[in-house]
Amino acid sequence: MNRQTLIEKVADIFVSQMPYNQFLGIAVQTLNPERAAITLPWQDQFIGNPTQRILHGGVISAVLDNVGGMLAAASIIDKLPDSELHTVPSKLATLGTIDIRTDFLRPGRGTLFTATAHLIRSGNKVCVCRMELHNEEGTQIAFGTATYLVG
Repeated sequence: MNRQTLIEKVADIFVSQMPYNQFLGIAVQTLNPERAAITLPWQDQFIGNPTQRILHGGVISAVLDNVGGMLAAASIIDKLPDSELHTVPSKLATLGTIDIRTDFLRPGRGTLFTATAHLIRSGNKVCVCRMELHNEEGTQIAFGTATYLVG
């Protein structure tokens, strides 16, 4: 299996095999070793403040963690020599969030949200990503930085 196919498989795993992500309704727009983007459609179940009808902070953090985790997974695949691509399932089995920080900039208003992640550093043991969340009007709602265990 080639790298691109493995990265596409990772995207599919995050969307179709993780029950929480199915609940969120996320869809992958872009996933490569340098960048990831996912969308999240508004659902009333995501309300964190019923008076203002805004996204719950936990949903925001979860979406940022998901897009960062996808990027970390893609970076693992990208760094492996061809002779070790068969080890991807075991490497992904140990992928996990070490630390995440979410900064909330403004209320999460909108109907469709896009979370993006950019790779800051991908090492042998950890991967660091910077994530952002925008609504359909391009208004930035939050950003975050996360460190993932990748080795």
